[in-house]
Amino acid sequence: MRTSAATALPQLALRSPGAGLVPLDPAHTALLRGLDTLLTGLAEQLAAPEVTGPPLLPAEGLARLDYFRNFPHLGVSAGQFTPEGFDALAAGAAPGEQALRPTGYLLPSATCYGLLLSLAGQDVGEQGLRVSAAGRCFRNETHYDGLRRLWGFTMREVLYLGSKDGAVQHLEQGAEFVLALAGRLGLELTRATADDPFYDKGGSRARLMKLDPVKHEFSAPDGTAIASVNRHRNFFGERLDIRAGGQGPAYSACVAFGVERWVHAMILAHGTAEQALERLNAA
Repeated sequence: MRTSAATALPQLALRSPGAGLVPLDPAHTALLRGLDTLLTGLAEQLAAPEVTGPPLLPAEGLARLDYFRNFPHLGVSAGQFTPEGFDALAAGAAPGEQALRPTGYLLPSATCYGLLLSLAGQDVGEQGLRVSAAGRCFRNETHYDGLRRLWGFTMREVLYLGSKDGAVQHLEQGAEFVLALAGRLGLELTRATADDPFYDKGGSRARLMKLDPVKHEFSAPDGTAIASVNRHRNFFGERLDIRAGGQGPAYSACVAFGVERWVHAMILAHGTAEQALERLNAA
């Protein structure tokens, strides 16, 4: 594929304004956009139309999905500044408790949550449903590391809801796509099981996962996971009353890509953003 030429910024360097916040120069931006274009190939292959998820997620909805049992440390809360704190903030003071009011909403930490919550109470039919979306996601982390671990990043997902067999097939096709695309781009990836289920780690589903893993990650040689295939069983279908015709609660599965991590993997494999962009254009 061909991407637009990356124009340099003479005499300028884009510097991080804080931990976990990495701006991208023209070459990195062209690489990010070109990779995202290639990643949409899975959605095209699976006839999954592009949608846009909500920019905020209700805490009440996430609680129904065991989010605060499994990932409370990742959540980034959305707050409102209070009128009482305006003067202090204008003077350069850091926001204190009196200056910030909770809203009951969080920034997304994964693209699929907003899509699933938006489908609550609906029937996707016996043929099932596929959708694709990309969004900005945010996670509090114990540490940040370049493009490998960011506070805010781009996640593209292809989500399936329907039958149990359909969910399995969705992930098989997703895994084949990841490995085929990696081969085109000159990336060597390893596949391994992961241990972060969507549901309560102490529950029966989590115990079952140890016998039948539901998440696999594809990682670059330095251990950076750049894609994953995730089988949710019928957990979200049950919790959100999403049905699949006469088959009861829908099974769901998603294929997820961390786009900045693909940028990192390309640079790791090919040397610089410019060299990685050349390889991308030749793919």
